[in-house]
Amino acid sequence: MKTMASMGALALTAALSVTSFSAVAQPAKPECIAPAKPGGGFDLTCRLAQAALKDSQVLKDPLRISYMPGGIGAVAYNTIVTQRPAEGGTIVAYSGGSLLNLAQGKFGKYNVNDVRWLAAIGADFGVIIVRNDSPFKDLKSVMTALQQDPTKVVFGAGGSVGSQDWMKAALTAKAAGVDYKKMRFVAFEGGGETATALRGGHIQVMMGDAAEAATLLDSGAPLRVLAIYHDKRLPGKLADIPTATEQGYKINWPIIRGFYLGPKVSDKDYDWWVDAFKKTMASPEYAKLREQQGLFPFDMTGAELDRYVKQQVKEYAELADTFGLIKK
Repeated sequence: MKTMASMGALALTAALSVTSFSAVAQPAKPECIAPAKPGGGFDLTCRLAQAALKDSQVLKDPLRISYMPGGIGAVAYNTIVTQRPAEGGTIVAYSGGSLLNLAQGKFGKYNVNDVRWLAAIGADFGVIIVRNDSPFKDLKSVMTALQQDPTKVVFGAGGSVGSQDWMKAALTAKAAGVDYKKMRFVAFEGGGETATALRGGHIQVMMGDAAEAATLLDSGAPLRVLAIYHDKRLPGKLADIPTATEQGYKINWPIIRGFYLGPKVSDKDYDWWVDAFKKTMASPEYAKLREQQGLFPFDMTGAELDRYVKQQVKEYAELADTFGLIKK
């Protein structure tokens, strides 16, 4: 049992921690740039930060959201690096798709080393979905069918060649020992259109995301999730879905969401944001906000995130190269 003295010491330490955080001036004109039009995943990421930072009371001023669409993040990335590199109050949303595009050189001459990676505030994970009357009862049955005749398994997803969903399909073929060039893949405008095609029997397998799958199941869609592309089971509604790893296939596809800062932002401002997100994501209320946005736990900040992002981009580049997506 804690003594009164030890409890008092803990309370004093906590109070000093809050005081020291409050004593550091927050960066001026706090802003979150969503590098797309309103309503998408980047907007979701900024709105989650806006609500969470307000609830945790680490920001004295509201976090303003602005939009900078173009090139799935490329326009915002280039703008921050070249025109607004030292704005300590400006954070920019990114996703796993941004990292994949960086790995494929789609952000022009700038690379992963040209910004300051700040925080990851949550993640989604890849899933493989079929109709509930499909002969595919588990991931192994899909793999077996691919091995027997890859032309008879038609994948569909909301993304073209080189996109995250295409990569998930290519990784599935690779795990089956099948040449990805032989797989059949149909690109759709988004997850809703893909799900409609799956229900209509136009494709046999849908490559999607866990949050998307949970939404479809909640709506009563006659679909079945065969595997989560993660090494751990997810909490909540999809807790009963086995991972690909459990089924003998090491396919892991996290779709992290977070923020970066300009390359010349001061250490003082960078550290302020790191501390702000650490405090915010440690609060019990944050987990509820993240779940409301359909994201799963993935909290990382500062130097740890910087290492993770750079390693992830390196792995994406190697993967893209094996799939012939890197121009030489």
